[in-house]
Amino acid sequence: MKYSSHGSAMVAGLACLALMAGCAPSGGNGGQTSGDSGSQSTAASEVSTDISNAPEQTLVVWDQEVRGGQNEQIERLNKAFMAKYPNITIERNSQSFDDLQTTLRLALTGADAPDVVQANNSRSMMGQFVQAGQIQCLDPYVEAYKWNETFAEGILANSSYSSDATKFGEGCVYGLPQVGESVGIYYSKAKLADLGLKEPTTWQELADQLPTIKEAGETPLMLGNVEKWPGLHVFGVVQGAHVDADTVRSLGFGNAGASWKTPENVAAATQIQEWAKNGFFNDGFNGADYDSTWQDFAGGKGVYLIAGSWLAPDLLEAMGEDVGFMLPPMAEGMDAPQTTGGTGLPFAITSAAKDVNVAAAYIDFLTNADAMKVLAETGNVPVNDTATYAANEKGVVADVMNAFDTLTNSGNVLPYLDYATPTFDQVLGDALQGLLDSQITPDQFVDTLETAYTEFTNQ
Repeated sequence: MKYSSHGSAMVAGLACLALMAGCAPSGGNGGQTSGDSGSQSTAASEVSTDISNAPEQTLVVWDQEVRGGQNEQIERLNKAFMAKYPNITIERNSQSFDDLQTTLRLALTGADAPDVVQANNSRSMMGQFVQAGQIQCLDPYVEAYKWNETFAEGILANSSYSSDATKFGEGCVYGLPQVGESVGIYYSKAKLADLGLKEPTTWQELADQLPTIKEAGETPLMLGNVEKWPGLHVFGVVQGAHVDADTVRSLGFGNAGASWKTPENVAAATQIQEWAKNGFFNDGFNGADYDSTWQDFAGGKGVYLIAGSWLAPDLLEAMGEDVGFMLPPMAEGMDAPQTTGGTGLPFAITSAAKDVNVAAAYIDFLTNADAMKVLAETGNVPVNDTATYAANEKGVVADVMNAFDTLTNSGNVLPYLDYATPTFDQVLGDALQGLLDSQITPDQFVDTLETAYTEFTNQ
């Protein structure tokens, strides 16, 4: 991620679902308990899906579902869970994505660690928690709740690690997501019409529109990048227009065998730097914060906003029918849409959980078929059965659901680039800010990333 909110049932037609680089052996586990499940703390004989008679207790949950539709869905589901299980009281600690990234590391080392947390599934977060034994393997519950039947293999693989965290995409399942994600392009329909422009159908059409929008006195692209990760999403979209999916997957998942030092990656870096040089982004974008910037877009500033599907409910509330969403238009030579995406932050059980059965029941409650309906009703993108719910939606919410369904069924889901190494979020974030400010050249940019990538993959 991402912001996540860091995907729908993925179908077999996506050869390894595009969620695991180079078709890594994510499917071999298929959600079943593997021989590499060394960090399990709950023996299979102790697993129970009936918590109605569990002792009265408080379940402490940390999440990052802070925005409109996200907060609404979690509040509704928490209330319903406590109504069903009056013996369980949920104590919710909700923080922004950035705050959670900072506070969760410390919280998991303390005596009062929460029971359930949303953990970014990147190597820098979930991978480190797995390695430290701070979160639990969920394989016994994958079997008990039949999550391997309701979640696609690739979805489970996206939060699976070996017990020593050296392998990403296989081993134990350590978390379950609620929502699907794709990074695409929001746009103001009225502003495009006023400028005599239409929704671009090719990458070149999009690029050609930017100077036209600038010359008309509008801001072509809105970006708030002080947190650094928003820029990663924008670069991921640009990279997807230049670099083949298999290469991006290998780079994004930290798999050996690819290289950042290619003409295609340099071309992507060159294009995004030129966009910045030409003033296509809002003034001071590297010092602007993410939330203020998308709110400025919602308030009428700018024509395009490259961002994740999770913003749809808030933008719909602010902009109504004026806001649209599209997958990045395909570049010449591409035969399928591709962009950064996957799932929202998975819910995981900490090693400090007081009652693992209760914690697992809560995660199941947040991700079952009834929960998917609530997610759709609140403008979120259900990770399962997305197309079913898209048929009942209109406007930008239908746009993001249909986009995710298209991406996962007939396109290429590209990983969040910060997944690559435990520190790649900072390496790429710093390098990208320097690239956008023209402090470094495109070649220096890819050299920096290549060094970090190869140091990790050559270990």
